[in-house]
Amino acid sequence: MNKQLLLDNLRSIPDFPKKGINFRDVTTLYKNGECMKEMTDALYELYKDKGITKIVGIESRGFVMASALAARLGCGVVLARKPGKLPATVIKESFSKEYGVDTVEMHIDAINSNDVVLIHDDLLATGGTAKATYKLVKHFNPKQIYINFIIEITDEGLHGRDEFKDVELTTLLTI
Repeated sequence: MNKQLLLDNLRSIPDFPKKGINFRDVTTLYKNGECMKEMTDALYELYKDKGITKIVGIESRGFVMASALAARLGCGVVLARKPGKLPATVIKESFSKEYGVDTVEMHIDAINSNDVVLIHDDLLATGGTAKATYKLVKHFNPKQIYINFIIEITDEGLHGRDEFKDVELTTLLTI
């Protein structure tokens, strides 16, 4: 994978969404076809032999690569969304993140015990959103769970990876 291509196309926005946060904007990677191909190919190589049956994309930037990879792997996509966005009965988990408290929800029929699940999001910082999603997925008792992020941020004293000692976690880039 051409990590330099991805790094060169990644936008950083200081003081967003609040002062002191250096936001890594992956939308600049998504709009570049070469970056999309690099990321999709890299994710496919990581997960092609894992038997993935469902990819849980975390709202909203996680939906992009979850869908691209699911199409390539021939598996389903499950949405982990903010409250009130899913139309059927849901389960939910609240969590703290670096700039507030939030909740994530999934449909109660999204995953079954025969599934092998990959949870995907764009960025790992504190790990709050992904940890809440991981707890929701564990509720379904699937055969196996994996977690992936495009970017893991460690240069700002963030240790999100520490939240996931009992699951295989991969990232494409570490900053």
